[in-house]
Amino acid sequence: MKILYHHRIASKDGQYVHIDAIVSALRDQGHTVIMVAPNVAEKASFGSDGGWVSRLRQKLPKVISELLEFGYCFYDLIKLCQAIKKHQPDAIYERYNLYLPSGIWAKQLFNLPLILEVNSPLYQERMNYGGVAFGMLAKWSEYYAWRNADHLLPVTEVLAGYIRTAGVTNDKITVIHNGIDKRVFSSIRNNERHDRFKNKLVVGFVGFCREWHQLDQVLTMLARHQADNVMFLIVGDGPVLEALKDQAKAMRMIDRIHITGLVNRKDMPYWLEQIDIAIQPAVTPWCSPLKLIEYLATGKAVVAPNTANIRELITDEVNGLLFESNNMQHLLAKIEQLINDATLREQLQKEAVKTIEIKELEWQKNANKIVDLINIQLSSTSLPSPPVEVK
Repeated sequence: MKILYHHRIASKDGQYVHIDAIVSALRDQGHTVIMVAPNVAEKASFGSDGGWVSRLRQKLPKVISELLEFGYCFYDLIKLCQAIKKHQPDAIYERYNLYLPSGIWAKQLFNLPLILEVNSPLYQERMNYGGVAFGMLAKWSEYYAWRNADHLLPVTEVLAGYIRTAGVTNDKITVIHNGIDKRVFSSIRNNERHDRFKNKLVVGFVGFCREWHQLDQVLTMLARHQADNVMFLIVGDGPVLEALKDQAKAMRMIDRIHITGLVNRKDMPYWLEQIDIAIQPAVTPWCSPLKLIEYLATGKAVVAPNTANIRELITDEVNGLLFESNNMQHLLAKIEQLINDATLREQLQKEAVKTIEIKELEWQKNANKIVDLINIQLSSTSLPSPPVEVK
C-alpha cells in the first residue's frame, strides 16, 4: 500500500518521535510511505525546537505569525498535489495541526481517503497558553479538518470527547494511544547499571524540566532519607537544572543526584534501565504521554497524576500509583511510599510491563490498526452505488 504521510512539524522532539515511529512501523510492514512535510526537522539534532522557523515565529507579532501560518497551507497544497500526481498514493495519513486545511483540500481534489491523527485540541491548547489572534479562523480550521476527515485517531478518550463536541460521530473515531517499539524498550535489562547507580534505589524523571514540575521539592524530600542508597536521576534538559544543582550542593546532596542533560534518543533505553521509581509530575489533560508508556514498558514503579487521560493507562495501586493532580505533597508521599515498600514497588513494576500487551501500546500494532482503517475506507469507496429506482 502507498500512504502519503502529511504533517507540519518542524521541531525534532516527542512529536517527531511519534511520526518517525509510525512511519518506520508502516515501512517495516512493507508499505511505501511518501512524506509531505517541512524538511527542517530532518536535518536537526534531537531536541531542536524548529530552528529558524521557531525563532521567526517568536519574534513576529501574533497576527503576522498566524497569517503566515495559514498562508503556508496554500504552498503546502501545491506540494501535496505534486506528490499525489507523482506517487499515486492509496490514502493520506495526516497529523492534525491548526490552520492546516490543505490535507482535506487535497483529499477532496483527488478523492482519496484521509485518516487524521489528533494529538491535541490545538485551538483549546493555544487559548490556554497564550491565545490566538484569529479565534474564529482557528476554530473553523480545527472543526473543518475534524469534520471532513474520513476517520480520526485521537490519542486518548479525553481527546475523543473534544472531537465529538465538534459533531463527529463515534463511528468515525478510534482512540489509539502512543506506543513503544518492544525491540528497543523492554523490562529485560541488557546493560549493567552505571557505576553511580549500582546497589542504589533510583528515583527518576525523564523530560524537559520546568518550574511547574517542582523537582526541587522532590530533591528536598529525598534529602530527608539519610540512607545513601536513595538517588535522584534527571534525564533531560531545562531551565531549572542549574538551580537544582545549586540546591543539591547546599543540601550536601550532590553525590545523590545525577543530571544527564539532553541525551541522544538512542541512549534513552540505557538511562531508563537505571531508574526504579519513575515520576510524571504533571501532564496536559488530553495527552498520551510517550515517556509514561516508556516507563511502563521498561518496568518502572510509576507515580503519575490522577487525571482522566492517565487513568486510561494506569489503575491506582495496580500498575502504578496515582496522586491528586497539582498536589505536590501527595506526589511526594507516593514517592516516599514506594521508597519504603519494596514489595509494592516490585508488584507495580511487574504489572507495568503487562500494561503494554493489555493496552496494545506498540507502534507496530498502531500501524496495523491504521492500515485496517485505510482498507475499510478503500473498500467502502469502491462499493458500487445502489441502483436508483425509476418511477
